[in-house]
Amino acid sequence: MAPKHHPTPMSGGDRKALAKELGRSRAMTTILAGQAAEARAKGEALIRQADKLLCEAFNERLWSDGGPIDPSPAIDQALNGGYPWLEIECSRCQTRREVDLAALRHPPTTFVHDLASRLRCSKCAKAGRRPAATLLQLAARPRST
Repeated sequence: MAPKHHPTPMSGGDRKALAKELGRSRAMTTILAGQAAEARAKGEALIRQADKLLCEAFNERLWSDGGPIDPSPAIDQALNGGYPWLEIECSRCQTRREVDLAALRHPPTTFVHDLASRLRCSKCAKAGRRPAATLLQLAARPRST
């Protein structure tokens, strides 16, 4: 954006006053931009912490109640909270596996509990069956097997 044009006053005192006010304005712009960036960083850190707590609460409710829990965090909230993996279990053959939430072809606003009906066991699919998956937990990293 082009700088705003300020007509130069004719007298020397007015020119000096205008230059002084423009300098103050530019300094205030820098200060306010710095404060805005600082506030945004604090806000993003708070949102990240809130997403992490939401994922931990979901895991606890999932463990204590069992089954898909509504409401659950969205995929983008789980990723932002540091839980990019979803552990699932086939309801038929009891095979466990981890799903990378970042690699899923679902909108990032899809809730995790909605994925239970969409994820299928690949082992059972080869046998011609398509049982739904059971959600176990959100995880920060995949289990080492």
